[in-house]
Amino acid sequence: MSAAGYTPPPSFTTRPQLTGTFGMAASTHATATATAMAVLERGGNAFDAACAGGFVLHIVEPHLNGPGGDLVGLFQPADAATPTVLMGQGSAPAGATIAHFRAEGLDLVPGAGGLAAAVPAAVDAWLLLLRDHGTWSLADVLSFAIGYAEDGHPLLPAVSATIGRVADLFREHWPASADLWMPGGAPAVAGALHRNPAYAAVLRRLAAVGSGDDRGAAIDAARTEWRRLLGDACDVLARPHRHSSGTDHAAVLTREDLVDPPATYEEPLSASFRGRTVFKAGAWTQGPALLEALRTLDPLPDDRLDPATTPGAHTVVETLKLVLADRDAHFGDGADAAALLADDVLTARRADLGDRASSQWRPARLADRDPWRPPLRRDGAAAAAGTGEPTVARSGATRGDTCHIDVADRWGNVIAVTPSGGWLQSSPVIPSLGFCLGTRLQMTWLDEDSPAALRPGARPRTTLSPTLVQDGDTRIAMGTPGGDQQDQWQLPMLLRMFVGGYTAQQAIDAPTLHTTGMVDSFWPRTWDPTGVVAEDRLGDEVIGGLADRGHRVTRAGDWSLGRLSAVGVDRATGILWAAANPRGVQGYAAGR
Repeated sequence: MSAAGYTPPPSFTTRPQLTGTFGMAASTHATATATAMAVLERGGNAFDAACAGGFVLHIVEPHLNGPGGDLVGLFQPADAATPTVLMGQGSAPAGATIAHFRAEGLDLVPGAGGLAAAVPAAVDAWLLLLRDHGTWSLADVLSFAIGYAEDGHPLLPAVSATIGRVADLFREHWPASADLWMPGGAPAVAGALHRNPAYAAVLRRLAAVGSGDDRGAAIDAARTEWRRLLGDACDVLARPHRHSSGTDHAAVLTREDLVDPPATYEEPLSASFRGRTVFKAGAWTQGPALLEALRTLDPLPDDRLDPATTPGAHTVVETLKLVLADRDAHFGDGADAAALLADDVLTARRADLGDRASSQWRPARLADRDPWRPPLRRDGAAAAAGTGEPTVARSGATRGDTCHIDVADRWGNVIAVTPSGGWLQSSPVIPSLGFCLGTRLQMTWLDEDSPAALRPGARPRTTLSPTLVQDGDTRIAMGTPGGDQQDQWQLPMLLRMFVGGYTAQQAIDAPTLHTTGMVDSFWPRTWDPTGVVAEDRLGDEVIGGLADRGHRVTRAGDWSLGRLSAVGVDRATGILWAAANPRGVQGYAAGR
């Protein structure tokens, strides 16, 4: 039931919120959702299903994630009291020092090119999850992705468009990428079957090595083989090649950086909101910013938490600007975000919420440390609208996007994973592997004083940010692509669900917005202090009201912001549900 005075949910949704008792899957691509559901139908659990769907995402959304990238997950087995973080973010190589990058003539880590590659960790994380919480053999899990890589999958229009934007880079500087993505010299055609035999061979090799009577030992053998195969990337990228900076550099990733498996488990950070507990990964992600936003907003009147009104939209935007300033000032590998959730800090942040759009960068001051101040570059900031597909420059620089998958099964297991990085335009394709490495190091700073400084062995502060919510017997797993917008788009969804009484599907469908008043996590790291991007469906009254309060609003069309999906389980009743995003006409939920 909606709170009094809160904008009621729409009577129409673009698709039903699915309900059932057997299993549910939702993701950013219908084929990955169908794969996950197929695994559930054949007796696999949510973790088997998420792994199978995750490898398929490498094939069907190669402009949004790849095997050479990274992931962040939150999962909760049915018998566990709290969730666990699946940590699939690799660290900076031993040779990735600030001094080296400065000596290369760089003041920022490039947004494309092998020099920006962290240790690839996504595949290792999927295998770790499968070993410890799945039930299927590795060969069975990989069979779907192998089939699509060998036999082909219809290429998305967005993939073809992405290739077109970087076609000159591929032709002139990255010939192996041109060979894979521009057969015959032209970008692969949307809708045509695209095959990747090299990656299929890699997966077949992992399946063969990962077979045996001792399932755990076999999967560990595949993890070791994966790291051995990645050595080819070190050899290829050691040769200087073009980066988004317009200059040529050699990568610093070596075989020695790949000796130890990068993926691990961690305990999540949590905060309460309106009687529920929300879980996020730690300050090596941007996730704690969502917790801070929810805690800041929790005691405010319901009408100030309604994104469909001018006061509510303004309050949401100004809150996001504050917590994202805290992200940029205080977050990084090893940082403790818990101090930002303290009552005194939250009270001070609440007092910073004014009636006008702030044009200042205002991080919290903590008792034990001063905020680090990033460079506030404004050139080009208006280009980063972040509409749910990546903004890709001709240099290969990508203002980030990714993909997402959620699964719940009949036993009560739930999982949300946001895989990313290793976009086809990130760095040159490794011919023997059929994919490229990611560029997550672009989220580090070449400043020793930053909590997110480039440091060998440290993880870059990633934007990947899935969410898990507990409410008594109810568990919800959710997330979205969107780079810096991931938690910004999840916040209105959670407010509408837990204050406005919306279903997840109603909240996903509802018009949304986000601020550009944060330091962009992606090269060239710009800032637009009063910028707001809003869907036109918010209405002229709200958009005009925001402008009257000093916000510079960019209209993004009716259906453009966010690619949210979610699944849920009520363990008391056994009822499961799933919801998916209609924007982009690509995401889907399935279940029964």
